[in-house]
Amino acid sequence: MKTCCLPNMCQSALLDSVESVLPYEYTAFDFCSEKTMKRPSENLGQVLFGERIEPSPYKFEFKKPVVCQKVCTRTYDTNNPSDKAKLDFLKKGMLLNYQHHWIVDNMPVTWCYDVEDGQKFCNPGFPIGCYVTEAGRPKDACVVNSNFNEKDAFYIFNHVDITIYYHIVEHEQLGARLVAAKIEPKSYDNPNNDSPCTGGPKFLKNKHTGVFNIPYTYSINFVEDKNIRWASRWDYILESMPHTNIQWFSIMNSLVIVLFLSGMVAMIMLRTLHKDIARYNQMDSVEDAQEEFGWKLVHGDVFRPPRKGMLLSVFLGSGTQIFIMTFVTLFFACLGFLSPANRGALMTCAVVLWVLLGTPAGYVAARLYKSFGGEKWKTNVLLTAFLCPGVVFADFFVMNLILWGEGSSAAMPFGTLVAILALWFCISVPLTFIGAYFGFKKAGIEHPVRTNQIPRQIPEQSFYTKPFPGIVMGGILPFGCIFIQLFFILNSIWSHQMYYMFGFLFLVFIILVITCSEATILLCYFHLCAEDYHWQWRSFLTSGFTAVYFLVYAIHYFFSKLQITGLASTILYFGYTMIMALIFFLFTGTIGFFACFWFVTKIYSVVKVD
Repeated sequence: MKTCCLPNMCQSALLDSVESVLPYEYTAFDFCSEKTMKRPSENLGQVLFGERIEPSPYKFEFKKPVVCQKVCTRTYDTNNPSDKAKLDFLKKGMLLNYQHHWIVDNMPVTWCYDVEDGQKFCNPGFPIGCYVTEAGRPKDACVVNSNFNEKDAFYIFNHVDITIYYHIVEHEQLGARLVAAKIEPKSYDNPNNDSPCTGGPKFLKNKHTGVFNIPYTYSINFVEDKNIRWASRWDYILESMPHTNIQWFSIMNSLVIVLFLSGMVAMIMLRTLHKDIARYNQMDSVEDAQEEFGWKLVHGDVFRPPRKGMLLSVFLGSGTQIFIMTFVTLFFACLGFLSPANRGALMTCAVVLWVLLGTPAGYVAARLYKSFGGEKWKTNVLLTAFLCPGVVFADFFVMNLILWGEGSSAAMPFGTLVAILALWFCISVPLTFIGAYFGFKKAGIEHPVRTNQIPRQIPEQSFYTKPFPGIVMGGILPFGCIFIQLFFILNSIWSHQMYYMFGFLFLVFIILVITCSEATILLCYFHLCAEDYHWQWRSFLTSGFTAVYFLVYAIHYFFSKLQITGLASTILYFGYTMIMALIFFLFTGTIGFFACFWFVTKIYSVVKVD
């Protein structure tokens, strides 16, 4: 492995908060900035997540400690409207507990502090300041210092103590590697410029008027650590997040559900269904055939084209595209290619794969639409290429307008927006047309039984075999497999926690596929036995209803776990949640449909039909 020399400066990524969905660039808060160096370029995933990396003025040289080095001083005059606006924005950032995110040698600079049970939590971010209420109650980081006791005041962390941990690599030219970078934010009033790191904490009264100065300083210390290897330097951050035991509980919970469903399906396939098929195949006389009941009675209608077959085929094409994209992305993540160290790689991989998978989407949609007896092939291919992606893009564009209006770093630049549209129209759409061409060119799917000309009348259904109750019940078990994993995913997105357990996620993905398939097959069999042959839409909606439970859980998560305030942040949360719910709906619905399609084809292909 090639040795990495230590860098001579920090880099600052976005600033975010658990109380606001809006991230901001480092320069938005008028901190000390480095104007002589060019900002490093970001990949597509970083742009989508709003990660704008800025060069930092906090510079150092290896093994040369720095003590209270002054960076700059910011002066604000509340009588000046521009200065007052900057100061108010800084106060707003402290009130909402916005966090710095610094990077050294692609490692997050962490703020480590003690939590309950004597454990230490290392947060890849540290606050810009904190607030003490009018009642004297400290909020957020103000609780760590008893000297923060001024009422209705903002305390500014204008000094940082940075500790760089390294180890020496023998027999190599560049002999030092950074293995950890930790920071401790502090606040100094700095009454004298000659000794800047002195005095009590620096605070700003909420109703302050006149001139206010904020000097920014830093100290750097170097510590050799021979116990941490460079390849495992992220472990101290990840191990401070006690998720592993809960993840195993999630896996065991999901496996129990899968085993239960597998047992039910096996019982149907090996006992009930096997006996049915054996009895039906032994019928030689017409009198025996007239005694048929259950699912055999609907053999002449089970492959009847569904209503709204155009829309169903379009949904299945888009769902296939999303399924393959998710599988390949998670597979690469399991191999370590999309780890947190490769910033933005996960989103970049997902977007590129989605663009390149237009061909399977067009092929599946066209093939199924043709098997449904559809003839409007132009409409089908256009809807496949534009309907679901268009809904997602429209939602995303509205959210982007809100981010533009709020001045957030998560707002996608106009040039990047044009590039996304170019990927969609110039690559994904043509590939969808190519897939649709081959799909329509092939013969329709041959069914094992013929379809009667006159539809059979469906008898009165019991409550449990009616469409809506079955669909609602069908999504419960798949959601039960994923809701614990879903909690950690939502935490990583909205609470800005690091997600790294892609092995667990891939295993839960496989369990979800199995659970959706088995639950849909189980309910499909019950409905066919009740002589209801409308299985196509029902199979799609049965497993797709898991997305409704996902949406309900996301609403519960918003009100019970998050501290988000403000109309813009609320709209952004639910806007992006709707995108995720739509994608999840297409993904799970497609799994259910194809599982049920395989099941129905298999059971009717082994039955003798006169």
